Amino acid sequence: MKRVIVSADDFGLSEAVNEAVEAAHRDGILTSASLMVAAPAAADAVRRARRLPDLAVGLHLVLVDGPAVLPRAAIPDLLDATGRFGADQARRGFAYSFRPVLYRQLADEIAAQFAAFAATGLALDHANAHKHMHLHPGVARMMIEIGGRFGLRALRVPAEPPAVLAAAGTPLGIGGHALYAWSRVLRRMARRAGLMVNDHAFGIAWSGHMTASRLQRLAPHLPEGLSEIYFHPAAWRDPALVALMPEYEHEAEFQALRDPELAAALPVRTTYSAAARDL
Repeated sequence: MKRVIVSADDFGLSEAVNEAVEAAHRDGILTSASLMVAAPAAADAVRRARRLPDLAVGLHLVLVDGPAVLPRAAIPDLLDATGRFGADQARRGFAYSFRPVLYRQLADEIAAQFAAFAATGLALDHANAHKHMHLHPGVARMMIEIGGRFGLRALRVPAEPPAVLAAAGTPLGIGGHALYAWSRVLRRMARRAGLMVNDHAFGIAWSGHMTASRLQRLAPHLPEGLSEIYFHPAAWRDPALVALMPEYEHEAEFQALRDPELAAALPVRTTYSAAARDL
C-alpha cells in the first residue's frame, strides 16, 4: 500500500513559515510539521499547533546552522558568540566523532531540545534533524536514546531512492547514491530501538524546490510503503529566509501544498502516529 506523510520542516523559524504551515494544513495536503524549539517564532508555532488538533508535530532537532536551547556557557564548544551552531556541517561531524567533550555537550543540548518540546504540551509525533544531522551515527545514537525518555516513537530516515528520482526526471549523482546507501545505518539503529521509520523520503535532491510541477512528475512513481515528502514552505519571503536560504522557493512550495491537482495525484495521506496505529 502506498501512503504519504506530507510534512514541513523549520516550523517556528519565522511567522511566514508558521502561516504557511497552518494554511497548508487547513486548506491543503500538509499532515505534519517539525518544530525548531529554539527558533525565533517557536512560541507562535506552538500557539498555532494547539488550534490544529489534526496537525502532527515533531521535533526538528537543530545541531548545525541554527539556535540552541542551552546558553553558550553550558555548551561553549558547540556555539559561536551569538549562541548559534555554525553551518560548517562536515567539520562538525568529524569533530563530533573524535572529541568526547563535544559528545557530552551534544547530549545535554539534545536533551534540552526534547525537554523544550515536551514543555509545549504537544504530542511528539516524530523527530528528525536539521540538515539530516542525525545521519551521523553518534548523533543518531544520542537522539534515539534521549528521545526514548521523552516518548519518541518515530524517526525520519532521509532515504531518497535513486531509481524513483531518475524516473521522475532527476538522476542522482554519486553523492545521492552514497547518501541513500548510508541511510541504512540510521534505519538499522532506529529499528533496533523499536522506532517506526519511513520507507522512503523525498525532498533531498529538490530541497527548497518542491514545486507542484516536480511533485506531479514524482507522484506516478511513488513506491509501495510509507513515504515522507517534506517541504520548506513560507507564505512570504521574510529577511530571515532570504538570509538563510536565498535560493529556496518557499512560496512555490507553499503553493504546491495547496494545489488541488497535486492533492488528487497523491495516495493516502497520513502521519507517523496514524500509520503506526494502522500496523
